[in-house]
Amino acid sequence: MDYMNMEIPAKAENESFARVVVAAFIARLDPTLEELNEVKTAVSEAVTNCIIHAYDNLEDGIIRIALVLEGNKLTIEIEDKGRGILDIEKAREPLYTEKPELERAGMGFSIMENFMDELYVDSVPGKGTRVRMVRSFGKKAWDNH
Repeated sequence: MDYMNMEIPAKAENESFARVVVAAFIARLDPTLEELNEVKTAVSEAVTNCIIHAYDNLEDGIIRIALVLEGNKLTIEIEDKGRGILDIEKAREPLYTEKPELERAGMGFSIMENFMDELYVDSVPGKGTRVRMVRSFGKKAWDNH
């Protein structure tokens, strides 16, 4: 088992930094370009949700990212201490957004779910949200189901 933990300020420019760090961490698995891009995109969506929704772009929040690698299985946890999600099931619906003025697609959780093997969302209003994503490497997603 190998792991990595980091905390970053909830600033828009740190979204790309998080993608690069995760990509470097999983490079030892020799992922395909498709696998690498899918994980990076899922991480981007989770971090962006923290910045935009949890902390309302105020840049005073902290995002915690934890990676655990066991064999060919990667677990990613992305956590904030922001405002939390009132209705997780509704938030996971495709095209749902609480910020339509930003012209975002409302597809964050759907993208994470499609690109990862497992997606778990825990949230407490006023306390924060933790997103846990699991992905195995070396076999196609349809082999996992």
